[in-house]
Amino acid sequence: MGAEPTYRRILLKLSGEALMGDRPFGLDPLVVRRLADEIRELRGLGFEIAMVIGGGNLYRGVSAATEGMDRVAGDQMGMLATVINSLAMQDALERIGTNTRVLSAIEIRQVAEPFIRRRAIRHLEKGRVIIIAAGTGNPYFTTDTAAALRAMEVRADVLLKATQVDGVYNADPRKDGRAQRYETVTYQEILEKGLQVMDASAIALCRENRLPIVVFSLAEPGNIRRAAQGEAIGTLVKE
Repeated sequence: MGAEPTYRRILLKLSGEALMGDRPFGLDPLVVRRLADEIRELRGLGFEIAMVIGGGNLYRGVSAATEGMDRVAGDQMGMLATVINSLAMQDALERIGTNTRVLSAIEIRQVAEPFIRRRAIRHLEKGRVIIIAAGTGNPYFTTDTAAALRAMEVRADVLLKATQVDGVYNADPRKDGRAQRYETVTYQEILEKGLQVMDASAIALCRENRLPIVVFSLAEPGNIRRAAQGEAIGTLVKE
């Protein structure tokens, strides 16, 4: 552990699939609790934490569109799925004494505050974990793009993208045994080589604003803390 963290304010991007565990869909309470414990530990170290959680474990708008549903309606349902995941994570965090707020891009005041940039920053300054739900509030944008956008809006120092693999590879390591992992890679290389990190609009946003991205595996407990503290795990994406 380093004496001084590299970052102070982080935005953590989790896929909805990360909450499933070994289940085919839905939420695994044990996985949600483990993640909540890791986030509480991180908060205890003095980090300011914003989160964006996807909705793929409950509903994926794009796949629904291919089955004949209107894309806009499908994406709106996907945004609501992220609200469900955010509320589940909030409940897990609150149960272990971590003050948390869910901020939604879609107005749903009975269960979440509306996302207002200044309010979000104020929550972070007061030590609250914020979970930003419903993507950007618009169809045709992924939660990766929402994570990049919100990271810029709350002035995060880094975007931590937790995945099922331990970084960025030049090929799918689950299919190609010769795939090699990058320790560092530039935004431009990702766009030119079509590397599977985040969608192009999210990468472009991070590049334009010089926001570093750390891509790492969520499988090993403690990796969120290691990534936040600047340890050399996963892949660092920068200029």
